[in-house]
Amino acid sequence: MSIQRISQHPSTSQKQPIEVGMVDLVGAGPGDPELLTLKALRSIEQADLVLYDRLVSEEILALIPSNTKTIYVGKAKANHCIPQEQLNLYMVDKAKQGLRICRLKGGDPFVFGRGSEELSVLHEHEVPARVIPGITAASGCTSYAGIPLTHRGLATGCSFITGHKQDGKLDIDWAQLAQLDHTLVFYMGLSSLPEISQQLQRFGKSAKTPAALIEKGCQNDQRVVTGQLDQLPTLASEHQLQSPTLIVIGEVVSLREQLNWLSKLDATQNQFELENSAALSA
Repeated sequence: MSIQRISQHPSTSQKQPIEVGMVDLVGAGPGDPELLTLKALRSIEQADLVLYDRLVSEEILALIPSNTKTIYVGKAKANHCIPQEQLNLYMVDKAKQGLRICRLKGGDPFVFGRGSEELSVLHEHEVPARVIPGITAASGCTSYAGIPLTHRGLATGCSFITGHKQDGKLDIDWAQLAQLDHTLVFYMGLSSLPEISQQLQRFGKSAKTPAALIEKGCQNDQRVVTGQLDQLPTLASEHQLQSPTLIVIGEVVSLREQLNWLSKLDATQNQFELENSAALSA
């Protein structure tokens, strides 16, 4: 990674140039380290400082070189270890000291990741920055669950919606959302499940619409619970689901049993290992 050198006063030759580093806003994807892009991995390996979020998996954090400084800057519900505005200025300050910073985010920086807010501040302070996209949870977790976001005859599109409440409420046009011929994917909506279920039904979405809850998608301990729209709050409680849990609502969920490639692959691999073990012991 190159470091750009600029001078505060280019016309004043006696002034020493100031080294300015760079900030990479990196999408770490939904958890599986093999889903990282090559560019994301290079940024992690070359950084002087890694600022990482709560949803970055342990397997991805293990890829950070042992001599690289890391700082946890994650946010949980009602618990932000560092205010966003303070974090923005911290990155500016460290970059102007010449550091290469990897701002590591779960999923994609530009999908409910505040990457655009951070990039805006970095540009305002003339700090060089790049956005390195990652696989967002909606596509990564549904793929690993065997649920397509679109399917001919079932869903003409998909909508990504934040389930995170602002000032105690969800700012959503429920009437429009309920009528869309789309797969609906709610991020950060576990605590809002009763409202999501009730409002969609209130504005016309069938209570029997297939739905899924995907906990820790794309990780070794991924769990997928399926049912109907009206069952979602009960299912989440019965299975004691924890954040991060993705909510998927739409007819495409009915394809999971047929397309659940991960469990089929695991069964095939287990059978292969059993047969190989038997052959070796014969």
